[in-house]
Amino acid sequence: MSTVANNDKIPNNVDLASDKKLQRALEAWQPKFIEWWKEMGPEGFQADDVYLRTAVSVDSDGWAQYDFVKMPDYRWGIFLADRVQDRKIGFGDYMGQDAWQEIPGEFRNVLRRLVVTQGDTEPASVEQQRLLGQTCPSMYDLRNLFQVNVEEGRHLWAMVYLLQSYFGRDGREEAEALLERRSGNPDKPRILGAFNEPCAHWLSFFCFTYFTDRDGKYQLLALAESGFDPLARTTRFMLTEEAHHMFVGETGLGRVIERTLALMKQNGNEDARAEGGIDLPLIQKYINFWYSVSLDLFGGEISSNAANYFASSLKGRAKEEKYEDHVVLTGTMGIDVPVVEGGLLKELKREDVPLRNAMNEILRDEYIADSQRGLDKWNKQIEKAGFSFRLSLPSRRFHRAGGIYAGLHFDPAGNALDKESWEAKRYQWVPSPDDETWVKSLMSKPIYDPKGMANWIAAPARGIKGQPVDFEYVKH
Repeated sequence: MSTVANNDKIPNNVDLASDKKLQRALEAWQPKFIEWWKEMGPEGFQADDVYLRTAVSVDSDGWAQYDFVKMPDYRWGIFLADRVQDRKIGFGDYMGQDAWQEIPGEFRNVLRRLVVTQGDTEPASVEQQRLLGQTCPSMYDLRNLFQVNVEEGRHLWAMVYLLQSYFGRDGREEAEALLERRSGNPDKPRILGAFNEPCAHWLSFFCFTYFTDRDGKYQLLALAESGFDPLARTTRFMLTEEAHHMFVGETGLGRVIERTLALMKQNGNEDARAEGGIDLPLIQKYINFWYSVSLDLFGGEISSNAANYFASSLKGRAKEEKYEDHVVLTGTMGIDVPVVEGGLLKELKREDVPLRNAMNEILRDEYIADSQRGLDKWNKQIEKAGFSFRLSLPSRRFHRAGGIYAGLHFDPAGNALDKESWEAKRYQWVPSPDDETWVKSLMSKPIYDPKGMANWIAAPARGIKGQPVDFEYVKH
């Protein structure tokens, strides 16, 4: 078990004190991070005591402690899962070799790009969610939002540690740039599209934490297989915290649906909107939107970059051990490739793509199956309540801005549309400006009374860490 220095200025289990140059670099970056947090973190709550869990160890039996803390004083730290003795690389062209403790020179640039891209998502989500506290549906939800936020901040620290430790001056410059880009800023946007989308209300927040953070889970699982051992250990521990973010999304959407169903039964009126709730067709639109923009995060369906990452033993498949062939020099995957003539889709042609070039699609398949599990649960809720409506995931071709379907138009069933038909029908399938206005109107007033709960969402089944649901989780 690694030794954790919780009393240091930067909590860590990487013996930071033994590397004075690195320690000075990170301590010089720390106040810039705090300045960014105060500017772009949760607005209006920086002075409040919040009941948060803080990582203090990598021991699965007690890795976190819970207590009240002001967010700018949160103990963001550097934690890597304990090193596996004599770990071997488990996939790719370097399979069977000792895992790398230093970066092979030929992979330096590509590995830096992987770390920077992952790192950029962490502050981006904090920026997207910075105003949500001002419309919170309950103190319980407000605390969960802040827990997600501070852990995204810690994940940024995890990536900055790698950049500062292993990439020299380039890494220090990249660490600075991570604090300079801004979500949605046209001049300095975040790297990936989904992290520039507005997350302006709690329905989007729950969809984001269910769908977009689930992409994060699968990216971290793939990086946890990396032949570069410090990256693998870093992402393995990040997965411990990421699970809570998806829990917030899954239970949050489940509670919205639960309340919607109750309102549909109220006064014998099946129109949840008439009762001040969020109707099921509108929930479907937000699922369509956030699911589709999250699918883009996996990259192109046919990708030489993905093939190179795998071949170089830098990024594997989620839970690589479950596969039989870890080198993947043979085998193909069938992918529906659009044939375009004159800017118009002529047909979808099934092509057998070499598996290494289909690594993004393999990861996307797992993500889709995992996403479906939540919908199955919510549909059981709806069926049990006696209603016939069913939520569904749209086709992977629907509403795509990246990959082989970008620039083309499909309905949620995956049927091709011309541009005019898409423009005429799009707001049947994704939220319209009027939908956004309606949802925001439901969430115009925050609920700061610990015993209160907004009308559009049901109370959770239980509180946090043994506390009651109506505990004062945020002292605002």
